Amino acid sequence: MRGRSLVVAVTLAACAVLSGCSDEGADPAGAPAPGPTVTSTAAPPDAAALAERYRQAGGDTDVYGIERVPGPDGSSPLLVVHTHSPDTDEARFKRQAASITAYLTLSEGVTLPHGYRMDVFGPDGGLLHRWDATA
Repeated sequence: MRGRSLVVAVTLAACAVLSGCSDEGADPAGAPAPGPTVTSTAAPPDAAALAERYRQAGGDTDVYGIERVPGPDGSSPLLVVHTHSPDTDEARFKRQAASITAYLTLSEGVTLPHGYRMDVFGPDGGLLHRWDATA
């Protein structure tokens, strides 16, 4: 019986290691980092609604989600952007970042006195850009 328990424990540990489980990107309180997951690249409903308003105002048509979550320092928000475009071009990203932050400040009343951080996730859920524009 003791040998069987050891085999089960080793098997479970191996499965956890092989599955890629990690706490990387999690905050100290244990909440996972925002953004798409392996099982879903859909934007949360509030993020999709914000992106729809952004697109209707003339924003990037590939953006289908914009989330604003408190940043790790509490003063600068993290903007999580979901896009259908797999483009990693830096110049395009900078235009997109300027467009999103202009929309948020002018149309949504968001203030960014200490800057912001932005993560852009592509159609497969992979991170395309990470930007720190904090003061």
